[in-house]
Amino acid sequence: MSISLHLSSSITKLPREKQSVSESWNPGVVCAARTDVGMRRTNNQDSYSVIPAQSSERFMSRGHLFVVADGMGAHAAGELASSMATELIAMNYFRTSIANAKDSLHVAVSEANTEIYQRGQQNPEFHNMGTTASTLALLPCGAVIAHVGDSRVYRLRDGVMEQLTFDHSLVWEVQASGQVHPESALGQALPKNVITRSLGPNADVQVDIEGPFELKIGDKFLLCSDGLSGQVDDVEIATLLECLPEDLAVEVLVDLANLRGGPDNSTVVVTTVTDGPLVSNEAKATQPSNDDTLVFWGTIGAIVACGISSVTSVAFWLLQQPGPMIIAVLGAIISGVIAAMSYSSFKEQSKRRQLALRDGTAIPKAFGGNAPYRRYVAKPDETLYRRLGKTVAELREAAKLKNWLMDWDQIDALQKQGCSAMRSGDGKSAISFQAKAIIETMNQLREQHDRSANETAIDH
Repeated sequence: MSISLHLSSSITKLPREKQSVSESWNPGVVCAARTDVGMRRTNNQDSYSVIPAQSSERFMSRGHLFVVADGMGAHAAGELASSMATELIAMNYFRTSIANAKDSLHVAVSEANTEIYQRGQQNPEFHNMGTTASTLALLPCGAVIAHVGDSRVYRLRDGVMEQLTFDHSLVWEVQASGQVHPESALGQALPKNVITRSLGPNADVQVDIEGPFELKIGDKFLLCSDGLSGQVDDVEIATLLECLPEDLAVEVLVDLANLRGGPDNSTVVVTTVTDGPLVSNEAKATQPSNDDTLVFWGTIGAIVACGISSVTSVAFWLLQQPGPMIIAVLGAIISGVIAAMSYSSFKEQSKRRQLALRDGTAIPKAFGGNAPYRRYVAKPDETLYRRLGKTVAELREAAKLKNWLMDWDQIDALQKQGCSAMRSGDGKSAISFQAKAIIETMNQLREQHDRSANETAIDH
């Protein structure tokens, strides 16, 4: 494990002080966010926006908005691109007069792309600058996502975490083509950091739209840049999200990414649906039904109609009434055609969903509207507990080799409590103690960095 003490940390708290939310207004969400420069970068090219509705009127029209962007480009270009994306998407979304959530998000992201592109064309230093952008709106009709790039949006419900965005990356696109198996030599050799779509480099961009997805109390949504997903695997993310409150989850996820090398900036936004307007009776009335269910019952209805029409036509034939019989026959034919088409559609959707939900496997085609794309189960078990603890153990060994002055007493106490909880069968509490040990380890590392910096300053 190689750890570089380049800890120019940039931790941002939610801009609650900028919110003038009425004390009587319950937004129905709990939010936390953190962004960090990482262990090897000198500047943070990630940006995020967390904008809960400040009133019932704003919620009903535009809901709660969350954006994560990861910039790309030399000098300050990536930083500019991502900050423009988070600001412009929010501004465009809130000022548009388009009522439909999908359309308004699509327009907001597309217009942001246009402005980023134009800015890049005006200055040679910003030429070809780009950024990912993952946007989540929580509305009375459900959760709607607009997405470009490889930043991600997940939803955790009842211990199961689903990735609701398709990575616009070379790895995902090639795997989705079905021509390269993920475990093959070629599949493993594909570079992991090549993205195929972003805001800014081109005048036009294809924006993926997902949802709306129904909402339930306890649903947790996580938006993140690839600085997190590249260092912390999905099962770990799911488990930590399941076991921890929002503020602790964002802190340990970023710290874990940093303790594993932190090669990139990392940003995490977590929001949980609580009792409130998102799950009120009024909101439930506007939330979508499952498409598969609608197609299924549509198929059943068409088959029943076909059967009734067929029986009726036979009855009219026996009664020697040719006019009504012809009408009944035509009804049977039309109902039969509709039933056949509905059944074909149902089979296709079921097949697509089975492929989409296969554990850790992307669907065969990359396009919006087919989320979830991957599914993971939270596992607060001893295996994952030990895996998280291994990160702390590796840092402990590095500290011994480099003679770092670190106080391990509190870390040891937390891990001891974690082991005790795991032995008693309380996996969630054990993971929580291990998470706190990781956070304390990162705090110790920062203190070591500060001491080293002070000693260097004195020497000079």
